[in-house]
This record gives sequence, C-alpha cells and structure tokens, in this order.
Amino acid sequence: MDGRAVAPAAGTVLNALASGRGSAFAIDAETTAAVELDASGEVIGEVADDPDADTALVERCVELTVAEYGDERVSGGSVRTESEVPMAAGLKSSSAAANATVLATLDALGVADEVEREDACRLGVRAARDAGVTVTGAFDDASASMLGGVTVTDNRTDELLAREEVSWDVLVWTPPEQAFSADADVARCERVAPVAEVVADLALDGRYGEAMTVNGFAFCAALGFSAEPMVEALPDARGVSLSGTGPSFVAVGERALLERVQDRWNEREGTTWLTTTRNDGTQRR
Repeated sequence: MDGRAVAPAAGTVLNALASGRGSAFAIDAETTAAVELDASGEVIGEVADDPDADTALVERCVELTVAEYGDERVSGGSVRTESEVPMAAGLKSSSAAANATVLATLDALGVADEVEREDACRLGVRAARDAGVTVTGAFDDASASMLGGVTVTDNRTDELLAREEVSWDVLVWTPPEQAFSADADVARCERVAPVAEVVADLALDGRYGEAMTVNGFAFCAALGFSAEPMVEALPDARGVSLSGTGPSFVAVGERALLERVQDRWNEREGTTWLTTTRNDGTQRR
C-alpha cells in the first residue's frame, strides 16, 4: 500500500498569530512525501538528506489519516519527505510536509478521491498541533498549500473564509538564520491585533498586496525584524511582507519590477529566488 504526493510552499498575506484570522498564497516550491503502509503498528519518518530531522509531524499525519480512513489491515508504515522548501524559513515547510503526507497516505489507502481536500487539510493541522510545531494550527498556511491560490481563514475554528486563484510573480529572500513558528512571541503579536483586523478586511476585499504590506510592517515590529527589506522592495512590489514568523520576506508583482528588487536583495546575505504562485495545490504523484 504505497502513496505519493507533492505540496507547494506558501507565502504570507496575514499572520494569524495576532487575531486568529490569517491569509496565505501557494508558491511554486514543492515538498514530496512517499508513504508505505503496513501492519507493523509503528510509523517511522525520514527526511531526505537530514537524518537528524524531527519527523514527529509527518509520523502523526500518517497515524491520524490511517485512524480516520484506514481499516484493520493497516496499523503502521513509513513516510519519507523530500523538499525544495527551506525549513524554519517562514515559507510553510511544515504545512507542505503535512499536506503531502496526508494526501500520500490517502493515496496509499486508495481513498484520495473520496476525501474532501479541506478535510484532508484539517487532518494535517491536527497533526501539527499534536506535534507542537505551530501555535495557531496554521490552517491559513495549510489551506493555501492544499487548495492552491490565496486563502483567508479563521484559524480559531479552522474555517475557510475565502479562496481565489491568482497569477503573481513572486520574489523570495531567505536569510541564513532560522525562525521556528512555535518559538514566536505570541503576546507581542497579539498587541498588533487591531492592525491585523484591518489586514484581514483588506484581504477579504481582495486587496492582497496592500494587506501583505501592512501585515509586514506590523509583524516586523512585533517579532523584532528589520523592515528595511520591505522598504527596499517598495514601490516596485505590488505587495511585500515578512513571511510567517520569518526570517524570509516575500514580494509579489510584475516580474520586471521584482527583478529590480532582487538586485537590491541580492546584496544581502542569504538566498533570493523568483518564482510564481500555484493554483493547483497538493497533488498525487
């Protein structure tokens, strides 16, 4: 009983740590999960090229999916993930890994076409909470990765408030350091909740670029990041933000203008790359 799936990374429109509402958009960088199910009673995870990586999240994804949709023939298995998405960079690597693993497990069980994608996404969110890799459950990030396009959610109830397909060019800058979502100062983030509510209204009105930029300045202040990369991106970018709890920044807009931003960001330590949005979401392979 084997299954395989790929899930895209995502960038931030609104960080959900402040108010519970969040928004994110899928980008063209993938995490792949390969799952083999058996009757061993144990799930073993592995991350390609990183034998010491924490695999609790993907193991929990398999366990929950088998418990929900499996039968007495299946009690364990293995999962191996491989990713183009840098870990702990604010680009939703955990959500992508969870989504790919859940869909690969559903594929192995032979029920992938019978399960609604939102329900599959919520399984990964449950696993993320169980594994302690997220504060909010990250339904905003997970829904963008699972469904594609840009989504707006209420992470307090795991409700999808809006989804729209978009075709944006995207510029990403990832500095060398890492920032783990579970370590974010939630109390400081909650202090910018009034700003986050404005951002949520902008996102629900389809004004994603403006929403991103307001979010970015607010969360740079709350999380202690310099907003200088954002200033460097404006006014060439349609929108720019700290992604998640950092340290990456994402900018969207016209490719020619983003290339000008890339020239400036290339002077910084780390990695810059141009990509696009994705509307197809998580897929079996």
